Amino acid sequence: MDRTHYKVEFENKQVRVLRINYGPHEKSVMHGHPATVAVFLSEGRARFTFPDGKTEERSWTAGQSLFIPAENHLPENLADKPLELVLIELKS
Repeated sequence: MDRTHYKVEFENKQVRVLRINYGPHEKSVMHGHPATVAVFLSEGRARFTFPDGKTEERSWTAGQSLFIPAENHLPENLADKPLELVLIELKS
């Protein structure tokens, strides 16, 4: 896990809750998450690079929630503003 941008807020046998913060144009390292629910605290736009080299841009609004299937990725904040969200990882 990228400890520069991710902080574990809560964890038990069913879930792990992460608070995620990226500064403007910051990027992470390649890593993975199980299936998750993301709750975006700020609007934003990010590029996700996948292990096969393909990329995808995603955007969202503040207050939006999304289900995201399990994936490995390298995220990069494309905005001039900080990106903040809460990620709820679902454990099997």
